[in-house]
Amino acid sequence: MHAIIAPRLRATALCALCATLFGCATPGTPTVGSNVQYGDAKAVEQVTNEFGSTDLQTIAEAMARSLAQSATGYKTKPLVTIADVKNKTSEYIDTRSITDSIRTQLVKSGTMRFATNIEGMQNQTDELTRQNNSGLYKKSSTAKVGKMEGAKYRIEGNITSIVKRGGDVKDVYYKFSLIMTDVEAGTIEWADEKEIRKTSRR
Repeated sequence: MHAIIAPRLRATALCALCATLFGCATPGTPTVGSNVQYGDAKAVEQVTNEFGSTDLQTIAEAMARSLAQSATGYKTKPLVTIADVKNKTSEYIDTRSITDSIRTQLVKSGTMRFATNIEGMQNQTDELTRQNNSGLYKKSSTAKVGKMEGAKYRIEGNITSIVKRGGDVKDVYYKFSLIMTDVEAGTIEWADEKEIRKTSRR
């Protein structure tokens, strides 16, 4: 009997020591003494009236939905490239996150195909060079140089803001504009914009 109880006591004591020293917990449960909590990534962010996660999600969803609807008029999936949105506001905004979210949603919807953009072109050419010039691959299995598809359309845009202060009130207005241009013809085939206004008091 004592032989059975002793290991259990040792295991209990070890777990207690582990919890004390390392905050031992099972995956998915809060760590003892931790002040970190997980929240809903889609919850409305109201910490400040600066550009935040809710604004990014709202803009990306609106633009992706509008672009997807416009793509239904084409006989085949449009092949497009997307450039980073230009930030014309007075604050730092990670505009690449916006374009990444738009592209991800469009790819998942299956309405558009995306060619490698300027930022990804160096990685693309490096891979082609590695496959064709390193001598490590069978010629029959390498990706051939000169076979890349050029984008038919280019998506680009900008985000601007107007900030007003009066007494203890701060009002911020954002406008996100996006256009899709036919690369060969130089004509604008689609355009849309999303407006956001945020007001806060001190």
